[in-house]
Amino acid sequence: MGGHALEKNQMTPDEYLQFERCSEIRHEYFNGEIFAMTGGSLNHNRISRNIVRLLGNELKGSPCENFAGDMRVKIKENGKYTYPDIVVACGNMELENINGVETLLNPMVIMEILSKSTEAYDRGEKFRHFRLIPSLQEYILVSQNCCMIEKYGRGDSGIWQIFNPFTDMDRIVIIDSINCELLMSEIYYRVEFEA
Repeated sequence: MGGHALEKNQMTPDEYLQFERCSEIRHEYFNGEIFAMTGGSLNHNRISRNIVRLLGNELKGSPCENFAGDMRVKIKENGKYTYPDIVVACGNMELENINGVETLLNPMVIMEILSKSTEAYDRGEKFRHFRLIPSLQEYILVSQNCCMIEKYGRGDSGIWQIFNPFTDMDRIVIIDSINCELLMSEIYYRVEFEA
């Protein structure tokens, strides 16, 4: 999902959360500015639905839960509020609760479904911000324009590493930190790529 800055005076985090509580559309927040989130394409929605279903089945009975789209995450280290496409949290979920507005603080896995308008942001600035979250172990980018999934993992020494991209429908994407295996063809079920 893409973000576009709104013409608005600087907001405090509390003002943003109050505004967001009453807003019909979602907004990211960073450094006093809010950014409206645009709707996803058909492919985006199909991929999101498929991953949510697969993760839900894989995580049943585990201490982990997956959420899609509407679970806001705060990066405490820089004060940013954002909405990952898919997020997984495990064990005791840490929530910031301000006037009944809940925001997740300790995601373990974040997945973003790339679009042409957000790809550079998701790979660059957004990933730099996500790396500040101590609990985050894996960051996964899913293309909606071709069969490709990229996985980044936090190594034992805290250094992030990129794995070879998954580009074959028969491959299995292993999400080590939550012990899940997702088949590429299931992730891309009913997704049609442009020629």
